[in-house]
Amino acid sequence: MPLQQGGTTARDSASPPSRDRSTTRLRRSAARLRVRAWLPPLIVLVLAIGAWYGVSDHLLSPERRFLLPPPDAVVRVGFLDAANRAELLAALGRTAEVAGIGLLLAALIGVALAVLMSQARWIERSLYPYAVVLQTVPVLALVPLLGFWFGFGMASRVLVCVLVAIFPVIANTLFGLRSTDGTLEEVFRLARAGRLRRLLKLRLPAAVPAMLTGLRISAGLSVVGAVVGDYFYQQGQPGLGILINVYRARLESERMFAAVLLASLLGLAVFWFFGLLAHWAARLHGTDGTRR
Repeated sequence: MPLQQGGTTARDSASPPSRDRSTTRLRRSAARLRVRAWLPPLIVLVLAIGAWYGVSDHLLSPERRFLLPPPDAVVRVGFLDAANRAELLAALGRTAEVAGIGLLLAALIGVALAVLMSQARWIERSLYPYAVVLQTVPVLALVPLLGFWFGFGMASRVLVCVLVAIFPVIANTLFGLRSTDGTLEEVFRLARAGRLRRLLKLRLPAAVPAMLTGLRISAGLSVVGAVVGDYFYQQGQPGLGILINVYRARLESERMFAAVLLASLLGLAVFWFFGLLAHWAARLHGTDGTRR
């Protein structure tokens, strides 16, 4: 009996170092995965900035350098100057407001239309072609018409965002609603669940990952619509689109590039945010190969 107790004590004393080694290996593996995820984009970014400097400093003559000012000039003039930074950030807030309202309306209308089309094939055949038409008509052809019809203020800018961003919501939500597990559908039918209950309890929850994927695409498009509408309408408090046009007319290329960079970062931020939501929803529903 003493030997058995001694052996148990030895095994117990050996287990914590083993767990520590396993934890260390997991941490190292996670660190390697993070490096692999972030290193390639960083390398591309460094190469792009290097190419930018090469073109600006060596290929362009000093009198033509306004066509592509060096990155440090863009940062110094656009972001380090307090007055310019305040103007750009105020415009960024107004552009984000228009894009956010447009995305919200596109999500509500798009999900409602997708749910309606999922209820019957004849409804889908009646409405879906016109959703495709909205996607294929060039936005630059729609912007002047919307200005004539609804004025050149906030409402038209939001409407541009809705028209640009609504199709991915419709298409992805409809795909998610149509992709519900047939076995689960049969279980609900055997339980005598009505159409509304199947929609709320089965189809809509199952369509959430696809819906968020559509919103991920639409979020970036909504930012594009906000900037384009702002650029063309040129009325009201200036957003990034108005500032880009003003800086272009004044040949203030450093400030113009700073405004373009802010618009790009706004689109990237909302795309990344909805990408995280889509990844979380996929993990929750076990569609990325993991368990809930």
